[in-house]
Amino acid sequence: MDPLASPTDLSDRLGRPLTVAEEARAQALLVDASALVRAYTGQDFTRTDNETVVMRAQQGEIRLPKRPVIDVTAVVAVGAGGAPDLPVTGWQWDGIDIVRTATDSPAINLPELWYEDEAEAYPGTYRVTYSHGDPAVPPDVVAIVARMALRTMTAPTMAGGLTGETIGPYSYRTDGSGVGTAVVMTDDDRKMLELAGYRRKTGMSMVRWR
Repeated sequence: MDPLASPTDLSDRLGRPLTVAEEARAQALLVDASALVRAYTGQDFTRTDNETVVMRAQQGEIRLPKRPVIDVTAVVAVGAGGAPDLPVTGWQWDGIDIVRTATDSPAINLPELWYEDEAEAYPGTYRVTYSHGDPAVPPDVVAIVARMALRTMTAPTMAGGLTGETIGPYSYRTDGSGVGTAVVMTDDDRKMLELAGYRRKTGMSMVRWR
């Protein structure tokens, strides 16, 4: 995936063009910062069409993990113990992020001779195909990613865990945990993402991705 911010975003925040040394590191730092933000939030922040995810319903509801949801095109009940995967009838999308499955039967045209106990054949796991994502990366996400990259890029030293500088007879040294060659996410970064609603606090049950 593309980084969630660009070298131009870094330059704009510095108020000057990047140096040759900064340009050499900028892309890698932005890639690392973007990966941390995506991992923490569980969101891509970019448009993805017709992605298929396999999830378990909770009380007849499937909460889709990636937002914003643009469209839901298919819901299929996953068979267990040799039962075939079958399309769901009567499912509904709430227009936000929840798909409600039918309350009677998960399948269309289920042969009567297949499996006397349908609950064992179809335990509530579904394959959902949907489109999601933003047309452009939200400005606050760009700002957080740029800030994370700039902290590392502009650190006085590349020694992780130590920030210091010596100018003539004067010197200082402070604890800059994680500052160095690696991009890190601070508590403030996490708080900003949470306050913006990008990290979901409620749990979900995901079986696997395809």
